[in-house]
Amino acid sequence: MGIFDKLFGKNNTGKKEGLKTYNQEIEKTSTMLDETIFWNIVDTSVKNTENQDSQERLLVKEIEKLTPTQMIGFRLRTDKLLYDTYNSEMWCAGYIMNGGCSDDGFEYFRNWVISKGKDKYDKAKENPDSLISEYISTNEFYEFEGFWYVALTAFKNKTGKELYDYIADDFRFDESNYPNFEFTWKEEEPETMKAICPNLFNKMWN
Repeated sequence: MGIFDKLFGKNNTGKKEGLKTYNQEIEKTSTMLDETIFWNIVDTSVKNTENQDSQERLLVKEIEKLTPTQMIGFRLRTDKLLYDTYNSEMWCAGYIMNGGCSDDGFEYFRNWVISKGKDKYDKAKENPDSLISEYISTNEFYEFEGFWYVALTAFKNKTGKELYDYIADDFRFDESNYPNFEFTWKEEEPETMKAICPNLFNKMWN
């Protein structure tokens, strides 16, 4: 029996039964998924997969075991974690690791950070240079766009509806509400990047 069978009961995990159960009316929500449940899902996916494709499939499978409200909450929790790492220092890490980092690229980079699990995320939030532990010489990019959409896919699979339609208007931690900040580094001044992420810079910046 898996962790979510224990959390929610084995009878609630069957897909056929789930579709029958969740055909009920779904209300809009701005409630994020419980953080422990969120990280249990992510950490389980990290431990039981070897690449992003298999991790994405497992995440969708596990999220489908949640209620529709919790599925929405998974996406909202993801958005909050993205919001909490929207800053100059994290962008510096993404810029170094990917050899550049656009607005969209920064979103996908931070989704990748979340996808590595709670411990790696917490350390990177405190010090983005800690992501040197994830350096792999054969990796060209450190991004995971698909992670941002796993809850949407699970929700559509389970309910036949679009998750975006059920996010309440009072949710304030999405990309449209990101805070303004000034960059503390410049590519044309490499020493400013090195000061923020010395290990990443020395290993990955050419």
